Amino acid sequence: MITTEQREKLRGWFAGRLPDDLFEELVEVTVDREEITVIGRIPAPRLAEDASATEKEAAVQGRVQEFRERTREARMAVAREAEHRFRRKVSWGVECDGERALFTHVAAPVMTRLRQPERQVLDTLVAGGVARSRSDALAWCVRLVQQHTDDWLTELRESLEHVQRVRAQGPDTEPKDAPDGEG
Repeated sequence: MITTEQREKLRGWFAGRLPDDLFEELVEVTVDREEITVIGRIPAPRLAEDASATEKEAAVQGRVQEFRERTREARMAVAREAEHRFRRKVSWGVECDGERALFTHVAAPVMTRLRQPERQVLDTLVAGGVARSRSDALAWCVRLVQQHTDDWLTELRESLEHVQRVRAQGPDTEPKDAPDGEG
């Protein structure tokens, strides 16, 4: 978990380092222990006003693919610098005409021990075709919790940031996982 100040430094570094013509706008920079995800807005394709939903969807997919291929070298140069500086992998995504697309990103394994009632939940999701495996079922559950408890998670993150600020004021402490390359 990083502090708001560290997150702002990280976002500021990307805002300053990204080529001016890469995105229309830097939408979001998120970070965890393994990965930094950078999402920017790209222009929507120009279509006739009477274009069908199918045509619009295909045009957006085409625009995203074109952007991904055209900007690969520039994005990878920035990613190499950031990975060296912040010691995390960098992933990319775009928003185009209200749609979000993530490019290759980290899928970090997470080990957990579950008792039988919890395993039965996962097995029910697998048997019902909601997930292909227990691992997929667990990821599905995390996404569902994330979707329905966003306010609670935001409050919890803010509380954790407060705890980190108080700890940092203690004697003989050095910040860990500093995303600014200083820690």
